[in-house]
Amino acid sequence: MGDVPRLRALLASLFGSLSAAWSWLAGPWSGLWLRVRRARDAQGASETGMHRMFELHAASCAGDALVAVGLAGTIFFNVPVGEARVRVALYLLVTMAPFALLAPLVGPVLDRFTHGRRYALATTMLARGFLAYLISEQMDTWVLYPAAFAVLVMSRAYGVARSAAVPRVLPRRMTLVAANARGSLFGTLAGAVVVPIGLLLAEVGPQWTLRAAAVVFAIGMVIALRLPDHVDSDQPETVPRIFQLPGQKGRGLFDTPVWAAVTATGALRALYGFLSLLFAFRTREDEFGVPDAVALGVILGSLVAGSFAATVVGTRIRLHRPIALQCASLAVVALACVGAAMAYSLPTAVALAFVTALATGLAKLGVDAVIQERLPDESRASAFAHSETLLQLAFVTGGAIGIIPLAGPWGLLVAAVGMAVAAARVGLWLWSLHVKRSEPRPVA
Repeated sequence: MGDVPRLRALLASLFGSLSAAWSWLAGPWSGLWLRVRRARDAQGASETGMHRMFELHAASCAGDALVAVGLAGTIFFNVPVGEARVRVALYLLVTMAPFALLAPLVGPVLDRFTHGRRYALATTMLARGFLAYLISEQMDTWVLYPAAFAVLVMSRAYGVARSAAVPRVLPRRMTLVAANARGSLFGTLAGAVVVPIGLLLAEVGPQWTLRAAAVVFAIGMVIALRLPDHVDSDQPETVPRIFQLPGQKGRGLFDTPVWAAVTATGALRALYGFLSLLFAFRTREDEFGVPDAVALGVILGSLVAGSFAATVVGTRIRLHRPIALQCASLAVVALACVGAAMAYSLPTAVALAFVTALATGLAKLGVDAVIQERLPDESRASAFAHSETLLQLAFVTGGAIGIIPLAGPWGLLVAAVGMAVAAARVGLWLWSLHVKRSEPRPVA
């Protein structure tokens, strides 16, 4: 009988210790969560529903990151280099290129249905969740590639629908540039949080990472359905001229400044895709002094860090001359490619990856700023959707070139030439705009 009080005392002490430990752990996390909520709701975001868009984008990026981790071993890491090139090429061809061409049609089509945006966003989440689970059960069968194709289709459809929806929940105290930068920041943070979890689950089996992605996408579906009513379009949007049927009439959405901004950002986005796949293979074939997985992880981590730095900067600055910034970024990146080619090593590759990601992120903010300034409200949503599609196509093109077996220095020199050409073209556009502004106006 004397043991019972001692047992109770021991249990009470144990529960007390656990409670103290929980309080010690939960305190900082609760404070962090409060800071995240304040950042999410700042500048009137909670009043218009923008905070839900931030949550939705975080769920989308987290789910995509888990899918990428789950598929990486199947498609790339566990096969010889030559077979990996074929698999990655097939992956790019089958999953991304066709829909990148068709994606501009999605926005206008969705706007012809009541509640098109909310239900479209929720559908893309539900479909990706179902497909992620399907892939987890069929990783060793022919189902893998068509299911991966469908996941990317739904991911691109989400991007188009989101790009058109963001302006409709924009608070008056927030610019589109700041809204997109803050959304990217939440998405990057969510991806950074779940990637280590996905890697741990992948140690058990890649199917568990994909099952976790299915759960995240299900949460995203619920968030999409909770978006406010005014996310949906008031009027159908315009199909861009390049995708209109013969005999169909319609004006182009983009003028010269928008084309200049999209071209500069597209060139940098192509370089981002090129470097991602070039170094993915070079780290397996070149001797960087560390294991190939470590070298690739450091380079990809530098890309993520550069993107994160760009989103942080974008939430704090106001771009006054975005096209000039983009042109300068192209020139700087071209010089960085030459320097990395001349002193080819892991540190220079890491530095180049960071500079490229930073320049790409800032250039994307420049596109947002130009579209916001140049286009009226009724065509702004379509313009965002179309620019996103063109940038995605640029990324795919750059990645496809990165698959070509080139020596590291030669590949970087090719990239430098491409960036120099893009900088020259954007510079000519910039000069023509300067001359046009300098011309005296005729006296009435």
